[in-house]
Amino acid sequence: MAQLFEVHPHDPQPRLLKQAVTLLQRGQVLALPTDSSYALACRLDDKDAVEHLRRIRQIDARHHLTLLCHDLSELATYAHVDNRQYRLLKAATPGPYVFLLEATKEVPRRVSHPQRKTIGLRVPDHRVLTLLLELHGQPLLASTLIPAGETKALNDATEIREQYERVLGAVIDAGPCLSEPTTVVDLTPMGTGQAPLLIRQGRGALAPLGL
Repeated sequence: MAQLFEVHPHDPQPRLLKQAVTLLQRGQVLALPTDSSYALACRLDDKDAVEHLRRIRQIDARHHLTLLCHDLSELATYAHVDNRQYRLLKAATPGPYVFLLEATKEVPRRVSHPQRKTIGLRVPDHRVLTLLLELHGQPLLASTLIPAGETKALNDATEIREQYERVLGAVIDAGPCLSEPTTVVDLTPMGTGQAPLLIRQGRGALAPLGL
């Protein structure tokens, strides 16, 4: 049965988040709150955990997964970023945005898009998740928690635990999240002098992106 960690949304207990980190290090998939909705997350370098996450979501390798980063300093390790792209990233983070970028060799091929070799990157603006990422010490691989066959993300920790208790290691309950999806922007066209491409408009405003 999935563990339930009830944490304060603005002053989370490090002791509980350290226990969650231990589960991640043991290869578990967790449900985490973000500044848009709840997400599934696991270690980037754990092949079995990544495959388990995909099975839970019922998505294949062509579905972009997202790296949740603690701050912008981590992005350059996992994505090729030029000056124009970095300025846009700096203006829009942290926040409810996913940016598609060309993955570096630090990203295992099994988690980047098989044809485009891209990866989603995101710096969330959520106190609980930010502290969890800091304690974990490296980005987490994530996907929005949308049940198979549905279009709306889940945002209630109790409901998530009841529905996924047999397949998750834990659920971190920091209260209800917003149920709006992230705004997704493809920054790869900027590498050839073109404008960024809006893939999905969600909670994130377009003004900081110049769109």
